Amino acid sequence: MSTDKNRATAAAILPLVGGPDNITSIAHCMTRLRISLRDRSLVQDEALRALPAVLGVVEDDTYQIVLGPGAVARVTPEFEALVEEARAAAPAAPHATTPAATSAPTSAGAITADDLAAHGAALKEARKARNATPFKLFLRRIANIFVPLIPALIGCGIIAGLNGLLNNLGWVPAVVPALAAISAGFMSLIAVFVGHNTAKEFGGTPILGGAVAAVIVFPGVAKIDAFGLELKPGQGGVLGALAAALLAVHVEKWCRRWVPEALDVLVTPTLTVLVSGLVTLFGLMFLAGEASAAIGTFANWLLTGGGAFAGLVLGGLFLPLVMLGLHQALIPIHTTLIEQDGYTVLLPILAMAGAGQVGAAIAVHYRLPRNASIRATIRSALPAGFLGVGEPLIYGVSLPLGRPFVTACVGGAAGGAFVGLAHQLGFAFGSTAIGPSGWALFPLLDGRAGAGITLAIYAGGLLVGYLVGFAATYFFGFTRQMLADLDTDPGPDPTTTTEAPPKERVPA
Repeated sequence: MSTDKNRATAAAILPLVGGPDNITSIAHCMTRLRISLRDRSLVQDEALRALPAVLGVVEDDTYQIVLGPGAVARVTPEFEALVEEARAAAPAAPHATTPAATSAPTSAGAITADDLAAHGAALKEARKARNATPFKLFLRRIANIFVPLIPALIGCGIIAGLNGLLNNLGWVPAVVPALAAISAGFMSLIAVFVGHNTAKEFGGTPILGGAVAAVIVFPGVAKIDAFGLELKPGQGGVLGALAAALLAVHVEKWCRRWVPEALDVLVTPTLTVLVSGLVTLFGLMFLAGEASAAIGTFANWLLTGGGAFAGLVLGGLFLPLVMLGLHQALIPIHTTLIEQDGYTVLLPILAMAGAGQVGAAIAVHYRLPRNASIRATIRSALPAGFLGVGEPLIYGVSLPLGRPFVTACVGGAAGGAFVGLAHQLGFAFGSTAIGPSGWALFPLLDGRAGAGITLAIYAGGLLVGYLVGFAATYFFGFTRQMLADLDTDPGPDPTTTTEAPPKERVPA
């Protein structure tokens, strides 16, 4: 039954994106089906948003359909299979010419969820234009390196937490070493995966990037005298692997340009691995190791010395960082902290931004009792918001309204200050993986004070974020003119005939 449901979702999406011949590539991340298109005009945005399984859509470097955690991993293979089956049945078929859907007009004098969605789309396009800078495009490519690693980080993180629980309870001693091996195996080789993905993202041969990065985790590096500097296996971690693979890409491209074709198959891979490997051993490992240590020291100092204030700033500014695309710079930092300490102390604080957003959305729902369209959008998006997928609420509700977005940030700041204060008082904890947020982060939490206190602090932070986001939005999120414009009955809305009204999504 589940397979039939996923295939039905894929079958519903396919014609709305222009059919199989309009698709050049298919991929997915934690929550989104990512599609590269030949002709963007063939996509029926409004019809896609109206599908019950679709939480929102966004156009970035690819066209992205938000399906939510878990669902996207099941729908994507069905979608790929449908595309392949259609192409096999009609290999020479021309592009589909499905006309793009147009939005139905809204009622005069009333503001509906469609109006907010249109305004949110305009804000999204403006943000996309601002984000098309070399620096932000580079950050996006860095994110593309680490996002494919998130499922393994989550799986191993949960197993590590289970192992720690069993170890503390003294249960099943024979199983504990096995779970430890399963959870730690990926992290011990994460540098190799980072090197592989880095080379792939920047135009090199992926396996050569992985081969160079593997030097970092090879146990034999401890025997090497690097100009009197002591080397340790794993020194530099993911940052060293990233730098080593980037160097390998440049060496490989230089070789492709100058090495004769007859010798390319022998000379290019040899020089790529040799030159990059030597530079990694006698330079990059040490430099990246110092950078990694500095990141860990700074994060712990920040939360130990000024936890409440640091949490307030981080929790309050995370949503604007997402709008600017700068949150992607945090992904290597999270991964470095997980590699060093077993968890990232930053993610639970940043997750409070989503709690503020949920609280703000609930307040909007209560403040607009006569606007059925906006209230329906909020009700359909709230379950995903509680699980950490808050973007449909951001672009479908709070950001287009303006003031509720600011008050949502206030809620995130309050939740972040609560969690930061716990760090300042000595109850340090973090997430053993990146990706999930909201309630979905509970299974990944780990801390020095034990599971009970750690879970209670995080739950307390979420509650503070919800309450402050709600109160700030309820009392300060609307002007009288806004209420006069918004709190009206827009009448029947022909675009909301399904259970899921239009929503929007910002990039992760």
